[in-house]
Amino acid sequence: MLCCRRISVLAFAIFLVMPGFGRAQSKHDPGAEMSPELKATFEAKVKTEWEALKNKDKKKYGDLLADDFQGVEVDGKGERTRTQVMNELAEENVFSYSLWGFKEFLLGSDAALIVYEVTIQFPPKSVVRYSRLYISEVWVERGGEWKELHYQETHVK
Repeated sequence: MLCCRRISVLAFAIFLVMPGFGRAQSKHDPGAEMSPELKATFEAKVKTEWEALKNKDKKKYGDLLADDFQGVEVDGKGERTRTQVMNELAEENVFSYSLWGFKEFLLGSDAALIVYEVTIQFPPKSVVRYSRLYISEVWVERGGEWKELHYQETHVK
């Protein structure tokens, strides 16, 4: 029994340390440098996301989100589903925004982590005029399209 357990542990360790062991190589290997084209794709999707928020464009925003999307915003209301964020879109009050500091990481053959900062300007009569956020998004490739699976905001002072 102990011998079988050692063999299982050894096989699992080999699987972890040998990239591609037992798997077909992919155009999006984890740990590989992300291509400039793929980086540009994600930056364009994030810009589309913020334009949709600013313009309260439910169709454009919804087209970016995975069906099982979950998002966490800085308001402390907890995790939201795709349906919840779509229903809240009419309440958005983004007047303008500035995106910067993009970093992109491949997590697997069909997943990526995108982090960036955004400075949001709210309408002139808002109590709070500006907010700076650090954003983390997980994107997954499904059916040949990249969809946002998870969104997380952290307030930056």
